[in-house]
Amino acid sequence: MNTMKTFFLMGVLTVLFVAIGGALGGQNGMTIALLFAGVMNFVSYWWSDKIVLKMYGAKELTRSDAPDLFDITHELTQRGNLPMPKLYMIDGEQPNAFATGRDPNHSAVAVTEGISRLLSHDELRGVISHELAHIKNRDILIGTITATFAGAISYIANMAQWAMIFGGRHSDDEEGSSPITGIVMMIVAPIAAMLVQMAISRSREFLADETGAQMSGNPLSLANALRKLHSIAEQIPMNATPATAHMFIVNPLSGGAIMRLFSTHPPMEERIARLEAMVYGRAI
Repeated sequence: MNTMKTFFLMGVLTVLFVAIGGALGGQNGMTIALLFAGVMNFVSYWWSDKIVLKMYGAKELTRSDAPDLFDITHELTQRGNLPMPKLYMIDGEQPNAFATGRDPNHSAVAVTEGISRLLSHDELRGVISHELAHIKNRDILIGTITATFAGAISYIANMAQWAMIFGGRHSDDEEGSSPITGIVMMIVAPIAAMLVQMAISRSREFLADETGAQMSGNPLSLANALRKLHSIAEQIPMNATPATAHMFIVNPLSGGAIMRLFSTHPPMEERIARLEAMVYGRAI
């Protein structure tokens, strides 16, 4: 099922790319965008995990660097019948984590420095179980491809904006495109990419919470961890990009009501209530 979702996602984002190209450059723009989307599909499938890890300056860990983290991950992979992923550390005080990779045999889990200082052993175990659940459910490729495409779409829209400001196209009827159409597309395209992120991310976070809680055998540890992470994430900023925000266990970006409305993560209160309901039989 997730394989079908991955190819459907690639198709949707390719169409969005071509639409941007057509709006900004007419027929030639569509052709260039189609070729670029083909390259993006290939690159994002095979190397998007490395791109995201490099984007955050993640450093691969050895057992001697973080023995407790390795022990927790090894134990949970045994429980979940998963191969051991590579583990990475990201500089930063905001406690957060994400999983990436194209399949369970080529997966990685990255955590920030702040997470090991904030969480207890059981709470960290809950977070790692959540990230391993993303790997087990095979939705890490979807999330990583989305991050790569969303970033590219935002970058192209931004470049097009500057191109129109400093000259760009001068003919309204050249190849059937117009400046007005280009302006509309520059506004709509990033929003469309964000909506794709939201549609994918919100449902998979609930599933990863449930699967991770079952894997660890302790839903309350994950619930307690999420409560702490959410609270601190709103106090400590993280230099994260909106294109990759959906990959993290909690939204690394802070903001007001508008940010919450367009958040790629479901409401934290609902996530915690669902985990507690797994123990008490009802949301409390």
